[in-house]
Amino acid sequence: MTLSQSDFAFVSNMVRREASIVLAPGKEYLVEARLIPVARAIGAANVNEFLADLQRRPNPQFQRKIIDALTTNETSWFRDREPFTALTDVVLPELVKSRSAGRKLRFWSAASSSGQEAYSLAITLQEALPAGWSYEIQGTDISTAMIERAEKGEYSQVEVNRGLPATQLVQYFERAGAHWRIIPALRRNVSFKHMSLTAPFPPMQPFDVIFLRNVLIYFDVATKRQVLQNAAKLLRPDGWLFLGAAETTIGIDDNYERVAAGRTSAYRIRNAVPAGAGRRG
Repeated sequence: MTLSQSDFAFVSNMVRREASIVLAPGKEYLVEARLIPVARAIGAANVNEFLADLQRRPNPQFQRKIIDALTTNETSWFRDREPFTALTDVVLPELVKSRSAGRKLRFWSAASSSGQEAYSLAITLQEALPAGWSYEIQGTDISTAMIERAEKGEYSQVEVNRGLPATQLVQYFERAGAHWRIIPALRRNVSFKHMSLTAPFPPMQPFDVIFLRNVLIYFDVATKRQVLQNAAKLLRPDGWLFLGAAETTIGIDDNYERVAAGRTSAYRIRNAVPAGAGRRG
């Protein structure tokens, strides 16, 4: 069974309206595959029946389940690795010098999915920051189901096998039955909350580093520009923005400049004036 054009249009319009994600024609099979478990969970015979009933009787709870199901949650530990190496080799040494008075750093893992990126950042900071330094990591995601998973900080053996070295598994996790759970000493530095990147951002304190990786690719250009502009307001003047390998600010928001960061690149506010320093050249 495949989705009718009208059902696909209903779902794609909902996802674009609620999450600004563009589902182009040709994604019908993906939509149906993602919604089969949702339809079964509520007792519908199939996806078509589920969507037909939802169009007759709108239900915000079911609509949220659709958004959660269609939000891409592909993730792994230390995904793409190079941004984390850049943190250790380039970004943190600079920030340690410029933040020596406060000795505290704030990171944002936007579109944090089930939490692997945020906890990967925590492990990196735990190992790379000098003694006496502290950090906070804020994870956000549009999927309420993913936020619940991230807050729990519990992962299957298959999940921890995806990119997590055995030495760090032993050091930063504890057994929880058949699963592995983040240890409290690491967990207390990380918090999560529901947030849509395409809605007005809630009040948040500025961040030294923002990981906004592998999410802009799902938005149209106007939405990308708005997200980048909003992110710039939360990035400290000499802070760092990391995007996915297939993403860029070039041609979208000229307030950023791309800079080398080890074997990868990051983005910084163009001509920003760091605290206690002159204007960058």
